[in-house]
Amino acid sequence: MNQLFRRKNYSATDTSTSLLRVLGVWDIVFFGIAAIIGAGSFSSLGEAVFRGGPGVILLYLICGFACGFTALCYAEFASRIPTAGSAYTYAYASFGELIAWVIGWALIMEYSFGNIYVAFSWSDYFTSFLERLGMHIPDYLTCSYTEARKAFQNGSENKELLSAWSNAPLIGNLKFIVDLPALVINGLITWLCYVGVKESKNFNNSLVILKLAVIVLVILVGFAYINTDNWTPVNPETHVASFMPNGFAGVMSAVSGVFFAYIGFDALSVLSEETKDPQRTLPKGMIISLVLCTVIYIALTLVLTGMVDYRKFDGIGDPLSFIFEKSNANVAWMELVVSFVAIVAITTVLLVFQMGQPRIWYAMSRDGLMPEKFKTVHPKYKTPSFATIVTGIAVGVPILFTDKTFILDFTSIGTIFAFVLVCAGVLMLPAKQKVKGTFHLPYINGKIIFPIIFIGGLIGFYMWQPAFFNHLTDWSDPKEGEFRASILVFILINLVLCVFTFIKNFSLIPLIGLSSCLYLLTGMSHENWFWFGLWFALGLIIYFCYGYRNSKLRKETDSK
Repeated sequence: MNQLFRRKNYSATDTSTSLLRVLGVWDIVFFGIAAIIGAGSFSSLGEAVFRGGPGVILLYLICGFACGFTALCYAEFASRIPTAGSAYTYAYASFGELIAWVIGWALIMEYSFGNIYVAFSWSDYFTSFLERLGMHIPDYLTCSYTEARKAFQNGSENKELLSAWSNAPLIGNLKFIVDLPALVINGLITWLCYVGVKESKNFNNSLVILKLAVIVLVILVGFAYINTDNWTPVNPETHVASFMPNGFAGVMSAVSGVFFAYIGFDALSVLSEETKDPQRTLPKGMIISLVLCTVIYIALTLVLTGMVDYRKFDGIGDPLSFIFEKSNANVAWMELVVSFVAIVAITTVLLVFQMGQPRIWYAMSRDGLMPEKFKTVHPKYKTPSFATIVTGIAVGVPILFTDKTFILDFTSIGTIFAFVLVCAGVLMLPAKQKVKGTFHLPYINGKIIFPIIFIGGLIGFYMWQPAFFNHLTDWSDPKEGEFRASILVFILINLVLCVFTFIKNFSLIPLIGLSSCLYLLTGMSHENWFWFGLWFALGLIIYFCYGYRNSKLRKETDSK
């Protein structure tokens, strides 16, 4: 059993690598903005607003708060371990090999499956933009087979999906329906990641500047069309005007869409071995990009919910151009501009995620947990070439048979779980000596403060929403039953954390990050947990069949 939790020792002074170090602080910031401001703002934001109403802004604040503390934990690890691998590498140092594998498997889910959703979003905006220019791609070449079939079987009113199902040509008895733009952009981004990080950096920085300029334009123009009554819509059942028309449970049901907007910042730590002076550069870049993006998301949410009634965002995959359509603000030139820049924005997200995944496989292969071929570095381009090609295939193939909703939920739960383990991992690290010029996570003894914050917050929430707590054990309610059960588990886990913090004097910052991320998991449904469990069961089978047998750390330990 002890062999499963062997920890790997990393040297904070060992910065040797076969990859090319070309990234500075602002390159990291731009990669962070590229990853965070993309599909989350240009696509999943619409679904989040529909579920949570104007109150979804609270969820952005909660997610930004949780990610802020998590970013500090990532920064602490990055300052100690300047090695590719992100949370996988950090877990190897703090929890041991088995948990490191679990995290690595979660990151594979985050990056590969996340990019499937992003590729779908890119396709939506690309085809929408072509339509506005008068060019039409057949509907059966712009959506997935699964989406079209579900729309037909469920009696959807989505005309494009129904048209795709009705007009698709037959190959034998199978309808030929494939999202061609999503496949093409995946192939192009894979090629760009293959030829080098320097080329990717220059391409990314230019697109990010354009993206930020247009987002600022959307906010400025949009504020002129805001109707403040939209921020307190009337609930059709209770006839009460409220900032949270679907209740707090409704706001939390949007957690997948909201959190998906933030998952990009952890991809930055994967670039450790391509960053100049990573112990100083990575922490600064991660924190700056996260703060900037949180402010942007809050402003965008205020504009969207102020311009258009939240109920109109049902099924809207391009919310930023939707608010300027003829039926809403009727600003045709903005509609066209946003549609074009959305394509640019989502391209940068694809780029960052597609760079992140191969480097996870590269790190795992170097440790012997994946086949050696994955650590192959191209002699000319200095990129993990084989792993990059496999990533392109891993993203491309599921595009043929998955749909956006499933992928969105699946990706978010894996990412939050990884964040939980990163925050918990910092609690396990020994104290380190301060080195001038490098990031150092401040130690604040949580012995008394954390229990006061948690229990005090619990009392405050009870006073604000007493009805919710009075029905906390009523899990039969179809709308709030699952959320109540999850909240009860969350409370129990945090009470245990309070006890251990009092005994062990845990540091406050990672504790708050851990508790915040655990709270975000309460918004996940039982279906999310079911598929998450199946994915990890598959991962454990692969580990025990291959990783455990070929682990370099295990072989080194056995030879001593």
